[in-house]
Amino acid sequence: MRAVVVTTPGGVEALEVVDRPQPEPGPGEVLIRITASGVNRADLLQRQGHYDPPEGATDILGLECSGDIVSVGEGVTDLQPGSHVCALLTGGGYAEYVAVPAGQVATAPPGISLVDAAGLMEVACTVWSNVFMMGKLQHGETLLVHGGASGIGTMAIQLGKAFGARVVVTVGSAEKAEFCRGLGADLVINYREQDFAEVMSAEGVRADVILDIMGAKYLAPNVSVLAMAGRLVIIGMQGGIKAELNLGALLTKRAAVMATSLRARPSGEKAAIVSAMVAQVWPLIADGTVRPIIYKVFSLDDVRLAHQVLEDSSHTGKVLLKI
Repeated sequence: MRAVVVTTPGGVEALEVVDRPQPEPGPGEVLIRITASGVNRADLLQRQGHYDPPEGATDILGLECSGDIVSVGEGVTDLQPGSHVCALLTGGGYAEYVAVPAGQVATAPPGISLVDAAGLMEVACTVWSNVFMMGKLQHGETLLVHGGASGIGTMAIQLGKAFGARVVVTVGSAEKAEFCRGLGADLVINYREQDFAEVMSAEGVRADVILDIMGAKYLAPNVSVLAMAGRLVIIGMQGGIKAELNLGALLTKRAAVMATSLRARPSGEKAAIVSAMVAQVWPLIADGTVRPIIYKVFSLDDVRLAHQVLEDSSHTGKVLLKI
């Protein structure tokens, strides 16, 4: 099968389309013939040599996909060959086939194309596990999302609004700001022109939950805008890994700082996240309340162009590869 790997870490030129043996499903796994795969920022980090796959995982890039089940391994009874599915992967999405634990696979939601379904699992599982399972966002609370126009950001806006939260986002352009307002964001801040903490302070807005991709750079201002008993959930470190934390401010607010990643979690934890997310989010997709935001679909041969789009942050929503 054709697959994308990186032999020597580097820029987009490091991405190579190669031939690899087709995998076979082991016990508890299914084999998926991939229709499309999502391109995520974690893939860029892996390409650059900053985010190695977990031990024992494939070196083929790609953390989510959609497609059809070809065969199932021993012990799999709830998924059948021929089913249209999408899957959360540890790797292997930039390929024609992938074997994945059955618990990380869900029947594709009705009402959207199988290609578009490739952009759902990583963002929906990330938002559900971090904003709702860990952050415990409640109806009437305020959610602050950094990178509101990203795949994760556009999903967080929609889910936040669907569950009755006020949503504040930061973005990098006027066009992205307008798009986020169209999705329902209540307050949109252009971080290139304004300091988000100053704007929120002036508006009298405090965040009960913050979904942060920046890490060190935003640690202090994030803590400053937390509400009493607020929860800061850090899922990315685009702004660095080390910063000084004012424990006094945290204690005064009885607030919490959490940092998580999805990829390295055990398969059982991922299965629990997928199950909880599907139960809550798939009905919202089926009735049109939530939809995948797809920026552009590239062919597997154009994987370098797809990575460049993410690297330039010129996209709004998800970038996909059609296999």
